[in-house]
This record gives sequence, structure tokens and C-alpha cells, in this order.
Amino acid sequence: MDSLCDTSSVSLDQAQRDEAREIALELAKIARGGRILPGSIVERHTRCGRPNCSCHGDPPRKHGPYFQWTRKVANKTVGRLLTAEQRDEYQLWLQNGRRARELLSRLEELGVAALEADPRGTRSR
Repeated sequence: MDSLCDTSSVSLDQAQRDEAREIALELAKIARGGRILPGSIVERHTRCGRPNCSCHGDPPRKHGPYFQWTRKVANKTVGRLLTAEQRDEYQLWLQNGRRARELLSRLEELGVAALEADPRGTRSR
């Protein structure tokens, strides 16, 4: 028996099952594409170290734009510079990552609702 799919002792109501099915279909669609990234892309404009450069002027004309993909790895922010073309191409991958996390959060909410509705046991607060 596959423990991930065992629903013999706890069940969702029909509306919850329908919502879980819709979530699963959308997650499967994202997974089939294989295009998913965590993190975000930021646009940066910087100043250089040359004191007479226009980036230090009034008003400053900073260098850039530079596009940087950042994400967390072992609780540290890491990044990589991207070209404008890469930024455009990977933006969808990042949107897919955000959407997948939203969908998983909705599934977790369904699980919490099922556990809270389970008449066995007591509630602790």
C-alpha cells in the first residue's frame, strides 16, 4: 500500500477532493514543462570606483541595468548575473515556481482542514 495515497481513515469532502484534483492537475502541468526556478530577478544600477565617472555626478547616471537572479541556499542569499535575454526567458520559470508554491500551500490548507475536522482525538491550543 502506498502510504502517500492512503485515505482509508480520513477523508475530504467532495468540494475538497475536487479542489485537490484541480491543484494536482495544475501542478502536473507545471512539472511536465520542467521549467521552474526558485528566487527572483532584480534589476540593479550601480556606481563604480572611478571618482570622475558620471555615476558619481549630480544627478548620478548609474551603470546598468544589470539583472541578477537571487535565491536562498542553506539560509544564504546567492546570485548570478543574467543578460536581458536570460531575464526574459527565465521570468516564466520563476512565475512557475511561485505558482507551484501557492498550489502546495493550498494543498496543505486542505490537509489542515481535514485534520481539524477529524473527530478522533482532542484539539490542542
